[in-house]
Amino acid sequence: MTDMLAVRNLEKVYTRSRLDRTPAFRLTADFTVAGPKVVGMMGPNGSGKTTLFELVTGSNTPTSGEVLVDGRNIHKVRTDQRDRLAIHYHQSYQVRRFRSFVPNALLQPAGSVYPIVHLFDEPQFNTQDGYIGFMLDFFRRLRGEGRLVFLCVHPNERFHLEIVEEICESFIFVEKGTVTPLADYAALVAHPPARTYLGDLLTERAA
Repeated sequence: MTDMLAVRNLEKVYTRSRLDRTPAFRLTADFTVAGPKVVGMMGPNGSGKTTLFELVTGSNTPTSGEVLVDGRNIHKVRTDQRDRLAIHYHQSYQVRRFRSFVPNALLQPAGSVYPIVHLFDEPQFNTQDGYIGFMLDFFRRLRGEGRLVFLCVHPNERFHLEIVEEICESFIFVEKGTVTPLADYAALVAHPPARTYLGDLLTERAA
């Protein structure tokens, strides 16, 4: 059976400059998601979360490794069809756009008409009446339709943790370019870097 998402030996290296090839930042990831689910993602600012999303959607080119969405290498798919495999919504639900210098005539068709992987980058959970429930129902509906949903959340209020505990079935924690898959919420809050990152929010939650 084909995994819905396979991130294989993925690496993205940014160097200090075109002349100085010393690595300034390195992201590494290797994980798979077999089927539909809601995955939460967290990590400090600058840790590589958005870079990972861009690599999964094909809007950023890896230094090495590959990303397979439903068995298709997204970096070999036509640029005008990559959002039929994986789509990246940035903050206020705007879709991320990108350019490519490889002619689409030399790339493969997506083989899909509707995004398989939906990546939400720090979605805004407005506390106005009914809004949070509406968004959670939306994420559940995508999952119910057989889609894979990623929620990248930067929790700064206790209710943000309550949201991800309720909706997310597994987690990914990103720190200094290292991507760590975690089985569930209990594994997230037991992961030492995540506990440091969440800090007082865990104490407030337990109070």
